[in-house]
Amino acid sequence: MSVIEVRHVTKDYGHGRGIFDVSFEIAEGEVFGFLGPNGAGKTTTIRHLMGFSKPQEGELYINGKDCWKSAAIIKHDVGYLPGELAFPKGMTGEGFIQFMAEERQISDMSRTDYLKEMFELDSAMEIEAMSLGSKRKLALVTAFMHNPKVLILDEPTSGLDPVMQERFIQFILEEKKEGKTILLSSHIFSEVDATCDRIAIIKDGVVVSTIEAAKLKHNTNKTFKIEFATKKDYQQFLARTKFKIPVERPDQNQVKLNLTDETMQRLFTELSEVSIRFISEIKFTLEDYFMDFYDRKKSIAAGEENLEHGVH
Repeated sequence: MSVIEVRHVTKDYGHGRGIFDVSFEIAEGEVFGFLGPNGAGKTTTIRHLMGFSKPQEGELYINGKDCWKSAAIIKHDVGYLPGELAFPKGMTGEGFIQFMAEERQISDMSRTDYLKEMFELDSAMEIEAMSLGSKRKLALVTAFMHNPKVLILDEPTSGLDPVMQERFIQFILEEKKEGKTILLSSHIFSEVDATCDRIAIIKDGVVVSTIEAAKLKHNTNKTFKIEFATKKDYQQFLARTKFKIPVERPDQNQVKLNLTDETMQRLFTELSEVSIRFISEIKFTLEDYFMDFYDRKKSIAAGEENLEHGVH
């Protein structure tokens, strides 16, 4: 069952800005990563999901409710963390928490207290005097305090220090175990890689790829870096190998090769005929895959064609 549905949504602001025919679905209990740099269209999509903006084309639904027509219900039910934080003036953190508790009719504050302790939030401070990190913690507490089943998080760890970023990741994994449905929009590879079941990459307002995280992590294509003992060994390997090897510098004695399980045995057979200094496997990462779409020169060097199979 799809809890979140985005169907062919377009919002064209002109001059190539906006989102264009964006579609994806998020199943119940799934953590879905929405990955892209600032300006790619992540926040625009999320604002449509929260009913802040009406699409020119397409439809969006959360729990079967139209996001534009049922915006008030969705704002009440969903745990939403905006990328750009805005709070009422003249309030302390605690005052804002109490305000949100009344809005959501929360009488038991035990979960709120747990969240404040987890994220080490000093809620007694005036919000205007808080650092960006403290404001982000306040937003996190109020997004999760009513224990929502659906969470929409836009750049949730922006402004947090590394310790709090790691704590946030562990908390999301706990929420995942509880069966929460989470849309996590981010440009931070580590938090997406650590938490998400599927990942959509957005570029210039277009979703260019949707992949299962498990397929990336268990990708059978491997990249090896090999350094030969001497330039003579390197030249001998080049003369005999059946692999296509780009020669970037004539004086080099290293190569990088993208291999499958089928071609790995052939490589080691060829290497047995020369002397090498070392061979090491270069782990393929989400960042490598992402850069296929944002840096085509790098993607060619990384063997993009080897990744086309099974992960798009």
